[in-house]
Amino acid sequence: TRRLIDDLGTRVRRKELSDPEALGGALRGQLAEVLRASERPEAAPPDGRPLVVLMVGINGAGKTTTIGKLARRLKDDGKSVMLAAGDTFRAAAVEQLQTWGERNGVPVIAQATGADAASVIYDALEAATARRVDVLIADTAGRLHTKSNLMDELVKISRVMKKIDPSAPHEVLLVVDAGTGQNALNQAIEFNNAVGLTGIALTKLDGTAKGGIIFAI
Repeated sequence: TRRLIDDLGTRVRRKELSDPEALGGALRGQLAEVLRASERPEAAPPDGRPLVVLMVGINGAGKTTTIGKLARRLKDDGKSVMLAAGDTFRAAAVEQLQTWGERNGVPVIAQATGADAASVIYDALEAATARRVDVLIADTAGRLHTKSNLMDELVKISRVMKKIDPSAPHEVLLVVDAGTGQNALNQAIEFNNAVGLTGIALTKLDGTAKGGIIFAI
């Protein structure tokens, strides 16, 4: 925040400091630059292998719904998509993902609730590779970033994927509720330490929340 304020002071002419529109425009430009500086090209898996997207985050952030939206977007772009029901903990999570799969016309690899998540995702990656699917999106159970045993499970999932494709997962997206404050920064740090984040999916922007925490992240 201090850096933004200092930079704003050097960009805006003195007479514009009392002009809300000029200040607002300059600030929007600064914030856009912060996000542009964080952009990275889409990961490219080895030829013939699926792009593997691992979705992570705390409970209730909106991972499964975001997966449904991503699947639709990718399919509309002409990609073949498969979903992995890696949230084997939450009741009805598998059924929810299967519903999204049916709506979007994409296959879902799943096992029963309580199954080993790493095993489910391994089977899904094996199937996606055999079928030469373009993109595999893997759901995971919501977990508090403060619980080391749950974070260790994510490490295991990532390790198991590498038995099939040493470069997987190619994208690891942290799903963040736009209403979350500074705690989202702690989430990003801990999830990044565990599995190496490549991006953020910001959800629930249809309310009053503006998601300003993404700039701190």
